[in-house]
Parts: sequence; structure tokens; C-alpha cells
Amino acid sequence: MPNNTLSHLTTSINSLLKKVVNRINYIKGLKIVSLKPNQPSRGNVLFSYRIEPFLLKAGQPIPHDHTWYWEVWRMVQTFLDLGYNVDVIQFYNDEFVPEKHYSFFIDVRHRMQELAPKLNKDCVKIFHVDIANMVFRNAAECHRHLELQQRRGITLCPQRYEVPNLGIEYADYGIVLGNEFTINTFKYANKPIYRVPLSNPTVYPWPEQKDFEAVRKHFLWFASHGFVHKGLDLVLEAFAQMPDFHLTVCGPIKQEPEFEQAFYQELYETPNIHTYGWIDVTSPEFIEVTNSCIGTVLVSAAEGGAGSVITCMHTGLIPIVNYETSVNVHENYGVLLNNSSIAEIQAAVRRISNLPIEDLKSMSRKAWEYVRANHTKENFAQVYRNTIEQIIENHSQKKQTSSKQLVSSDASGGLRLR
Repeated sequence: MPNNTLSHLTTSINSLLKKVVNRINYIKGLKIVSLKPNQPSRGNVLFSYRIEPFLLKAGQPIPHDHTWYWEVWRMVQTFLDLGYNVDVIQFYNDEFVPEKHYSFFIDVRHRMQELAPKLNKDCVKIFHVDIANMVFRNAAECHRHLELQQRRGITLCPQRYEVPNLGIEYADYGIVLGNEFTINTFKYANKPIYRVPLSNPTVYPWPEQKDFEAVRKHFLWFASHGFVHKGLDLVLEAFAQMPDFHLTVCGPIKQEPEFEQAFYQELYETPNIHTYGWIDVTSPEFIEVTNSCIGTVLVSAAEGGAGSVITCMHTGLIPIVNYETSVNVHENYGVLLNNSSIAEIQAAVRRISNLPIEDLKSMSRKAWEYVRANHTKENFAQVYRNTIEQIIENHSQKKQTSSKQLVSSDASGGLRLR
């Protein structure tokens, strides 16, 4: 059989297998997971998020390649601990029809606007925000692609585009994982918004043996796909013009062959840029990579809270980020960029690299201490429970006030009728 025929056959088989796997996963995603508390129930809660953590076999660990798997498990557990029955559906399950009286409905994407009109009127609806508002986000990504087109004369397709949703407009409350940046993209809806700091899959010990002098000119770009959206093109171009400074790239480069081809020279043929690919954050290799760098650089177009930056800070890396990453960065332990330009990235890299060793150690330690105090599973669990309890209290007070106003209105109306 000729090689080209064999190659075509292999490609066809792989494509078919991928479609079969995707279909199986889609069908799995239509399941409804129902859980009960270890106490008499005080009502029902509907979650539209991820169901994978609730389909695991006994002893099987929760995936750690994204924070949402553990976070949805913890969120559901919070309501179970508060005495509620919980039904969990996958966020894209458009076949589910509510048949129960639900005390709460929590959604992360498009189900809010679809299901809210079908729920009982006294259901408290909470929009869980893990991403910047879609209208803002899509516009920001398209702007980055336009800048790339004008800068390098190439057109790449947006990878992070999503159809805008109206979740916050149908919700009673919002819970945001990012900071002020993300909150501001949802403020237009005039809904009460609470912040719950992003968790992190793991924590790391302080790198006692790190040689800060040896790594002062080494930096890490670490993020997931949507490379133009995440600003990898800008960071690559910045370091390609700085041969004395080193950049390690950790991300699923093979997922975007068009980007890989467009930046092949920077990724693979530039001596001071080292492309690693995707990396497991719980692996020894990840610690080896982070211990060989002084800082992490991310200039995203829009985030709901950049978990990759939080993870890097947990290893002691100094963050060089822009406002749109939605990560709190203070000048004591990082650099917050103003315009995310190539020149500004280069200036920040040089500035950090030229600091005295004691300053580098101090900034690294403070970055590590900040995320240790704010971005852990324990802190997420506590703040999320406090937030839900506060929403319950606030909503109860609102109902009481509304009832008193209704009674007062009825009474005064009756007097007028007489």
C-alpha cells in the first residue's frame, strides 16, 4: 500500500475514532447526578457546571488539569453540608427540564437564561463567573488578532470565541473568581456580585535551594490554548529580540497548528526560547522548570482569573502580568503592565532581571506568601461557604422587606378603596 494512501487511511480512522469518543463523552454529559445530604433535607439545589468529579470511581482522584473540577465538587459539598439535596448537570446539557422545586440554581454559562424562566419563582439564581464577560472577551480577542494581522501580516482564527450569554442578567447574584477586572465586565447588569478567590490544584514548598543569581534572566510563559488571546505571540516576539534573556514555553502548542506554523521560528529556531509543551503541574518536571526561572509572563486579553499565574506564584515565580489577567499583583512581589506592548514586556523583564539578589528573593517570597494566604483549596472552601451563607441571609432579609412592603401597600390600597 502506498505511503500516502496509508497516511490518508490512518487520518480517516483517527478522525472517526475522535468523533466516536466525542459522541460518547457528549452522551455521558447528559446524565443527571443526584446527591443527598447526611441530614434531613431543607430543599433542592440545581448545579449546571461539570459532572466529571461525580462520575469518578471510588478512590479515583479528581482531575487537576483545571481548577473547576475540584471547585465544583467543593461547591456541591457546601450545599450538601448545609442540608440540601443537589442535582448536577453538565453546563452544555440543553435537554434537561426542571421538574422539582429548587431553592437554588447555580450556572456557569448558558443554562441560566434557558432554565430561569422554567424554575419556580422563589428559586435563588446564582451565576458562577469563571470567565470575563463574553462580549468584552470576544471583542478583546478579536482586537488582539487584528493587532497581530497588522503587525505581522498574518491572519489567525480566534480560538477562545464563545457565543455571549445572558446569565448575569437572569441571575439574582453573581460569584466571581477573578478580581476587579472581571467584576467590572459584569457590572452593567447591576446585580450583587461576590468575589471568591480562585483555588489552586496543589501547593509547593518554598524553593530553599533555588539559585537566584543563575536564573535571574530566565522566564516562563505558562497557559492553555488560545495563544493569541493569552498573548504568547507578544511574549515570543519580545524575547526573540532579547537574545540574552531566556523564555521557556509551557502550553499545548500542538493544539493550534496554525499558530505553531506562524511562530515556528520563535518557538523552535530561536536559541533563547525553549518550547516545552504541556506540563503536569503536579509533576517533578514542573518544579524543575519553575526552579530554573525567576518569573512568569502572561499578557492575556481577558481572564476570569488566570489560574496559571496563581500556580506559578505558588512555586515562587515573580509575576509580570497585565490588568486583564484578573490576578492581584502588588509592586512588592510583581509587575503590573499598563498596555501589554512588546516594548513594555521587554522593559519589565529587564527591570526584574537587573534587581539585586536580595530584592529578587524578597519579591519571590512575597508572591509565594500571597497565594499561600489567598489561593488555596482551604481558603476557597471557607470563602465560598461564607458567601453562600451571606446570600441566604441577604435574600431572606430581602424577602421579609418585600413582604412588609406588600402588606403595607395592600393596607393603604384598601383604605383608599373605602
